[in-house]
Amino acid sequence: MAALDLASDVVSLTRQLVDTPSESGQEAALADAVEAALARLPHLDVSRVGHSVVARTHVGRPTRVVLAGHLDTVPAADNLPSRIEDGRLLGLGACDMKGGVAVALRTAAALPAPAHDVTYVFYECEEVSSDRNGLTRIAAHRPDLLAADLAVLLEPSDAGVEAGCQGTLTAEVVATGRRAHTARAWLGRNAAHRAAAILQRLEDHIGAEVEVDGLTYREGLSAVGVRAGVADNVVPDSCVVTVNYRFAPHRSPQEAVAYVTGLFPEFEVRVTDLAPAAPPGLRQPAVAALVGALGCEPRPKLGWTDVARFTELGIPALNYGPGDPGLAHTPGEYVTLDQLTRCEERLRAWLTA
Repeated sequence: MAALDLASDVVSLTRQLVDTPSESGQEAALADAVEAALARLPHLDVSRVGHSVVARTHVGRPTRVVLAGHLDTVPAADNLPSRIEDGRLLGLGACDMKGGVAVALRTAAALPAPAHDVTYVFYECEEVSSDRNGLTRIAAHRPDLLAADLAVLLEPSDAGVEAGCQGTLTAEVVATGRRAHTARAWLGRNAAHRAAAILQRLEDHIGAEVEVDGLTYREGLSAVGVRAGVADNVVPDSCVVTVNYRFAPHRSPQEAVAYVTGLFPEFEVRVTDLAPAAPPGLRQPAVAALVGALGCEPRPKLGWTDVARFTELGIPALNYGPGDPGLAHTPGEYVTLDQLTRCEERLRAWLTA
């Protein structure tokens, strides 16, 4: 790919990022380009961990801030290359979250001596299971690179502050039966039919609305996959319903597991992925100061972000970036040109105040 031009405007840079495919697990080319562009800036110390790139200033400020964004996207949905229409930049990852990555890259290039020392983190595999997450890999191999007093995830938040995040749990709920020839189905027990009880329970489930530190988080429990059967003439002896649970910050991961397991007492429940929620943390001085500087009324983050991972590391964190989070992962995702510019200007003003 062509070299990234960090001196170009934020819209042009976002387009260049969008037009470089980087589905989860395939971020190498984009990570190479990001590393090369940042390495040309003499005020940054650049490190590479897998397909994640970390660049740090060393101005000697008493505080250090992380600006972080993931390089990967969900699979394409006939939404490349990028295009601009009616004040919007459309394309895979424009909203989630190459617009935020462009803001961070532009900031890294433009501020050789920020008011806080800054660590810029551009990482791989955020959109897949948590064990592959680039921040997990950095924390395991180079934890010193993530040390900071505050972290800002440039996840899409409609250019507003979204505090905390939901936790996420994925589990397989298994209905079992007994195989038989479909010509003599009464000799077996159809596991797919038994799974109707699982699906009905999910259909009837009402997600709780939970207030945490003055923000209301809405939970959700959804079937995201069903699989059964080995052949068209065999009564299936197993049916697996994959469910995803988004839980509010009032629950620990262990409590989330207990809740889902308790909903299906007669079935086997196998947890396949689990990441904690993060409380808003709005009373923490570093978070409160940034919220005040940005002039935004905080909202709850309805979704999981690496705010939770930084919180686990003891680093206060929040979400602030361009793009409507409701458009994330949709074929028609876009980011408005106005939000790209606004986020860049506000972050730059805060880092130079």
